[in-house]
Amino acid sequence: MTNARTSRDGRSRILEGALRRFSRDGVSATTLASLRQESGVSVGSFYHHFASKEHVFGVLYHDICRMYYDAFLKELLRHEDARSGIEAIVAMHMKWCLDNPERARVFISERPPRRHEPGGPEVAETRRTFLRQVADWWRPHMNARLLREVPPTLCYVLWLGPANEMCRLWFAGAHQPTEEEIKELGVAAWHCLREPNPGEVR
Repeated sequence: MTNARTSRDGRSRILEGALRRFSRDGVSATTLASLRQESGVSVGSFYHHFASKEHVFGVLYHDICRMYYDAFLKELLRHEDARSGIEAIVAMHMKWCLDNPERARVFISERPPRRHEPGGPEVAETRRTFLRQVADWWRPHMNARLLREVPPTLCYVLWLGPANEMCRLWFAGAHQPTEEEIKELGVAAWHCLREPNPGEVR
């Protein structure tokens, strides 16, 4: 029992230390030595849990994805109305980033692991499931000609790209988003993603 708890604690300490380092310095600038120092674990303990810095990043990024996607879907599925759903997700995204700044910095700023990299297959599968659930919510509104048919990547950029830029300004200490600005970002996302009325020029 004690060994199992110690093992879990060691793994958690490494992931917590990695989150601090990656969010502050970036993955590429973080060395394995600084990662172990931040985590306060020995070389043996580190390699008992992880094979490399990239392995730590893959596990951490997948954990962040699951946390974010769960919050996203929980909020989205509360809304049957297309506009309220689009705008609510922008507000949820901003709140999640402001409440979880270290995770948000990693999630927004770092490239996700590729399929051949540690954590890549897990991230890809989690993302595929997430996109399917978002599409299930989106489709009836698209069929009702309320929302446009938009490829997933473009949809993400139109929906949350400006919000991500606002978060980057906040991360850099250049600007603190106001409630009114967050509301305006939601309205802008709606106008980008809604289906135009007949005869309307976009």
